[in-house]
Amino acid sequence: MNFETYPFEKLNELLKDIEPNKDYKPISLTIGEPQLQTPNFIQEELSKSSHFLNKYPKTAGEKRLKDSMKGFVKRRFGITLDDNQLIPTFGTREVLFNLPQFLLFDEKNPSMAFTNPFYQIYEGAAIASRAKIFHLDLTKENNFKVLPANFIDTLKTVDLVIINFPNNPTASSLTLDELVLWVKASKEYSFILINDECYSEIYNQTPDHSLLEASIKAGNREFKNIIVLNSISKRSSAPGVRSGFVAGDAKILKAYMKYRTYVGCASPLPLQYAASSAWDDDNHVENSREIYRKNFQLAEDILGVTPSKSTFYIWLEVKDDKKFTKLLYKEKNLKVLPGSFLSRGKIADKYVRIALVEDEQNTKDALLRVKSILG
Repeated sequence: MNFETYPFEKLNELLKDIEPNKDYKPISLTIGEPQLQTPNFIQEELSKSSHFLNKYPKTAGEKRLKDSMKGFVKRRFGITLDDNQLIPTFGTREVLFNLPQFLLFDEKNPSMAFTNPFYQIYEGAAIASRAKIFHLDLTKENNFKVLPANFIDTLKTVDLVIINFPNNPTASSLTLDELVLWVKASKEYSFILINDECYSEIYNQTPDHSLLEASIKAGNREFKNIIVLNSISKRSSAPGVRSGFVAGDAKILKAYMKYRTYVGCASPLPLQYAASSAWDDDNHVENSREIYRKNFQLAEDILGVTPSKSTFYIWLEVKDDKKFTKLLYKEKNLKVLPGSFLSRGKIADKYVRIALVEDEQNTKDALLRVKSILG
């Protein structure tokens, strides 16, 4: 398998010969990892449950955790899932890598489409699946949205489509009706549709919709060929707890569950109990959203950018992504991520991704440095 170098390795290579300005303390806004403290109640539950380390966890997950995840889906999206319509997972990265391989294994000439720019695991999964890759380009011209009508030729032949809304890195969203169009296209052209919804809980004012809601609105109440993923990594500032779920089509999930017994990625029991407490609580998420709102207000005041509706990213347009990144690091000791490292083709080489994951003071400091380089 010939995997592409990961974006952060490319960044290290790009900056390796540059001596940053020591007059500034180093700040990195490259990775989508919340720098907020994981709430105390989650940490306390983890500590209280540590004695369960002497037990093997079940691949299917504990009932307590599964019920908490179903409760979240019910509260957030108004959907009551059956037990066979959700599987707890070890975060979602492992699912995004191994689920496409499972789904495409029996296809003679597998094909897969995904949004571009993208989370690189999508591409890795396609490569591991021997799949022909189609890119669904997110551009300024289409408002960083992809709709089925613009990709009919691809959708007629593809086996699997991964969309990612709210989107990393562009911070764009799809409306419920736009998601419905994707559900209808999945039915018409018989492809499996996955929405990576890991940023659904990081929104500015209006909550984003789930593909599950769109499936029901489209009349697909059994979620045939419809799959969503979500996690608490962003929602609860707890990426180390590694708690996510895959939900949707019960027929697909039944077979996938059998496959997972061989994968060996069950979550340790203390992590499951800590995650359960996180999924059960909504108040701490609003606290985090308020911090991100303030960060976006700073971005609007300092850079003049319109606050993103969702996620904690700024997809900032510049003249040359790599040149800008190097100059910002050299002059201001600040790291951002070139858009071309997150995409294929030339669609993102005039953008950088800035992750507003720091506290208010560090965010303000960083954005002022960006402004000085923008000039």
